[in-house]
Amino acid sequence: MTAKAPMNLRRLLIGSAVFRLALILYGEWQDAHMEVRYTDVDYLVFSDAASLMASGSSPYKRTTYRYSPLLAFLLLPNSVLHRSWGKFIFSASDLLVGYFIYKILKQRKVAEDLCLYSVMVWLLNPFTFTIGTRGNCKIIQAAVWYGLVVHFRIYPIIYSLPIILVLNPRYVQLGKKPLLVNWKSNAHRPSSQSGMEASTQYNLWTAAKSMFSKERVLFGLVSGGIFFLCTGLFFHLYQWEFLNEALLYHLTRADPRHNFSVYFYHIYLQYGRQLSLVEKLISFLPQSIVQLVLISTFAQDLPFCFFLQTVAFVAFNKVITAQYFVWFFCLLPLILPWSDMKLRWEELGCVGLWMGAQLHWLLWGYLLEFKGQNVFLQLWMASLVFLLANASVMAVFIRLQRFSPIFLQIKVSDSKSGVKSE
Repeated sequence: MTAKAPMNLRRLLIGSAVFRLALILYGEWQDAHMEVRYTDVDYLVFSDAASLMASGSSPYKRTTYRYSPLLAFLLLPNSVLHRSWGKFIFSASDLLVGYFIYKILKQRKVAEDLCLYSVMVWLLNPFTFTIGTRGNCKIIQAAVWYGLVVHFRIYPIIYSLPIILVLNPRYVQLGKKPLLVNWKSNAHRPSSQSGMEASTQYNLWTAAKSMFSKERVLFGLVSGGIFFLCTGLFFHLYQWEFLNEALLYHLTRADPRHNFSVYFYHIYLQYGRQLSLVEKLISFLPQSIVQLVLISTFAQDLPFCFFLQTVAFVAFNKVITAQYFVWFFCLLPLILPWSDMKLRWEELGCVGLWMGAQLHWLLWGYLLEFKGQNVFLQLWMASLVFLLANASVMAVFIRLQRFSPIFLQIKVSDSKSGVKSE
C-alpha cells in the first residue's frame, strides 16, 4: 500500500505532463494553420519583451508589457532555443503546483485518495491546462517566495494581513515547528458556523495588541526586504519606466475594453476624458471592505481565507479576464478536504450558476466583438449577473466549509519548557 501511493501521484503528474505537451504541439499547429490562434496574446507580449531584453533594450519598449523584468528574463530562451520555451516553463510550474498541493495536504494527514482527487481538480481543470499551454504566466506564482511573488505580480499583497494574523505567538514561535491541525481532528465539526464563531475571537483587534511580535517582524522584514530588493534592482536598471508600468499602473488602471468587470462600462463611457485619481481609486473601496470582513472572520483557516479573498478580489476588480480565475483555482484543492460539497443538486446548481453566468456574458461579448452589434448595456448587465454569481458561489462555499484553523495553539507548559509537541 505504501509503494502504491507515490506511483499514483507519479502517474497523474506524468499523464498531465504528456497531455500538456500534446496541447503545446497542437497549439503550434493551430497557430500555423487556423485563423484563430491558440497562443495567448499575452504570450506574444512576453516573448517580444524577452527579445528586447536579449538585444540589450528595455522590455518596456514593448507596448502593454506591464510585468516584472523577471518574466522577460525567464523567457530569454524564446529567442535562442524555441518560441515555445515559455509554455514549457509555465506548464512545468503548473505541475509543480500540483505536487505542492499533494504535499501540503499530506502534511495535514488528508487521506490518500482525497489528496489525489484534490490534485486532479487542479491538474485536470480546463482553465489550468489551456491557460498554461497557451502561454499565460499566472500559474508560476505558486512556486516562489511571498516577497518575490508580490514583486512578480502585485495582487498577492492581499494575503499579507491574514498571514500576519496567523503569526500569533499562541500558534507560531521562533525556534519551534508550528503544529498543523490534522484533517481528521476537525472532521467531526458539523458546519462552518462554529468555526466562524471561534474565529471572531481572533480578529483584527486581538492581533493589533500584539502586532509587533518577533515572528511578525521577521516575516515583514524578510518578505518586504525581498520585495524592495527586487524592486530597487529593476528601478536602478529601468528607472521610472519600470515603476510606472509594472507597479503604479495597476493602481490607476482604466481599461475601456470590454471584460467581465462591472466597472468596464463606466470606464468605456468616460473614455477620452481624463479620470481623476479619486475616480480611479474609488473601485478599491468595496474591494477593501470585503477583504477586511473575510480576513477578520476566516484568518485562522488560512487556505480557506486565501481562497475567499482571491475570489472576492477578482469579482470586484476593475478588470477581469478568464486568466484571473486560475488565481483561485490553484487554492481550491487545498480547501476541498474540509468542504461538505458533494455532487448534489445544490452544488451542481452552484457550478451551473457560475458557468452559466460566464457563458451568458460570453454570448453578448461575441455579439459585440465579432458581430459588431451595440450591446454594451446588455454586456454590462451580464457583468452584474456574473458578480452576483460569484457572490452566491462564495456564500455556498462558506456555508458548506468545516472551519479548521491551520495551526494548533501552543500549550503554555510547552512554551515555557521549550519542549516541542508532536
